[in-house]
Amino acid sequence: MNQNPPEPSTENFIVVCPDGPILVRGDFEIVTPSGEPVPRQRKTVALCRCGASAIKPYCDGTHKLIGFRTEIPGKPGNKVAP
Repeated sequence: MNQNPPEPSTENFIVVCPDGPILVRGDFEIVTPSGEPVPRQRKTVALCRCGASAIKPYCDGTHKLIGFRTEIPGKPGNKVAP
């Protein structure tokens, strides 16, 4: 059995950046909760996870200014809800 994770496709992939945005590359559409398409100019976009970006849903780097931190559920030292 191969223990190495599969390499991301050069066409489509999602990367969750520690303490930062979600990078998404490929052929996809971003829509609002009401189903309206959100315009995008690039094949790869950074989506905000901190909630403080001035250009949501896209990341503008504000996570660095506010000290946004992510936790990995189940990692030693992290609290996991019961």
